[in-house]
Amino acid sequence: MDGAVELEDMIAQLRGALGRAMADGEGDGLRFQAEKLELELTVGVERSREPGAKVRFWVIDVQHSERSAHMTTQRISLTLQPVRGDAPDRPALISGVELPDER
Repeated sequence: MDGAVELEDMIAQLRGALGRAMADGEGDGLRFQAEKLELELTVGVERSREPGAKVRFWVIDVQHSERSAHMTTQRISLTLQPVRGDAPDRPALISGVELPDER
């Protein structure tokens, strides 16, 4: 499916980006505690008619997907709670550049 990413791949990429941000922030004076990550996604559901096939969820950009006009899409919201794999009881701290309008 052009212009789409499987939901599991999108979550893996998000996990990787957050992990890199946490590692980059070690020792920084300004860090952010990741309490919840709220995502709103448009997904397409694909189910193959082949034996043993599974249902696949595709995260799509409705504005740029030609195929989205030919499939049924759903909007879903996910709330993820970041947890450190090495210390689940410690908060996940993420650093980043403070934006001018952040408080």
